[in-house]
Amino acid sequence: MREGLDAGECVIALDVGGTGIKGALLDRELLLATVRRPTPRAAGPEAVVDVITETLRALAQQARDEGLRVRRVGVVVPGHVDEDLSHAVYSANIGWRDLPLANLLERRTSLPVTLGHDVRAGGLAECVLGAARGARDVLFVAIGTGIAAAVISDGRPVRAGGHAGELGHVVVDPNGAKCQCGGRGCLETVASAVAIRAAYTARSGRAVQGADEVAALVAQGDADAVAVWDRAVDALASALATASSLLGPELVVLGGGLAQAGDTLLKPVRARLAQRLTFQRRPAVVRAALGDMAGCLGAGLYAWQAVDAATRGAGPGTADGEFAMRGATAGSAGVGSR
Repeated sequence: MREGLDAGECVIALDVGGTGIKGALLDRELLLATVRRPTPRAAGPEAVVDVITETLRALAQQARDEGLRVRRVGVVVPGHVDEDLSHAVYSANIGWRDLPLANLLERRTSLPVTLGHDVRAGGLAECVLGAARGARDVLFVAIGTGIAAAVISDGRPVRAGGHAGELGHVVVDPNGAKCQCGGRGCLETVASAVAIRAAYTARSGRAVQGADEVAALVAQGDADAVAVWDRAVDALASALATASSLLGPELVVLGGGLAQAGDTLLKPVRARLAQRLTFQRRPAVVRAALGDMAGCLGAGLYAWQAVDAATRGAGPGTADGEFAMRGATAGSAGVGSR
């Protein structure tokens, strides 16, 4: 922590996923507090915004109780996010469209808010703090309720007005199941955690609570689990091969809930990807180092970036520059906890 300027100060970070919400208080070096809440997406987007607001207020109150000043809030959400306009443009999993989310949360909480994309935030955190430190061409893939990627090319995040990184909507089976986006046979319909759980239940007639249970059954040799997992791995490797041809990453970092399966996922993905590549650059495929906290830590980094930009007089927006952060923010922010 930088003495004086940041002493007694923190930011609030919030990662809104299709299944759960992860929140934290962070100073420049430590996770000071964390909170987790379910995302009430079945109740509709307004209910989700209400829970986001309640969580931010609770974290702000906790900061006040500990004598901390909240400098800024970083909120990251799934789907199409326009960081320049601070709009949550579209999310198939949550259901909102063209929502001025940052402005809405600022009115409700009286705190300045930086809005970002959950997976791009996770990619930032992995590049600054995690498995991709030192790499300049990275594809960070988060596999959970949905699937999306953060693209880092020559050390810079590729945003394309919020459109970049929709790996989950690469078509892997033109005759496949209909996707929530309106398309058919998207990667998400085969390899997301939700799709794997549903496919196993349909194939075996036995309900499971999540894809982690399917992964455990794969390790036990369950034939139905192996078949479902094999199809998901094949689809993921196919999409990664396409991304490798287009982007030439040196490193693919797999994150999100499904990556918790470890080598049960990594080993077959590496093998299937290698089979598909000929002349292309062959990326290393590794597991994310920050687990399911990557997006939340990235939201905190976004918030501190915005604080620093405002201090320099550059305005509060999310930086478009290299992911390598300078100054105290580039240290061990968010790694420790107290």
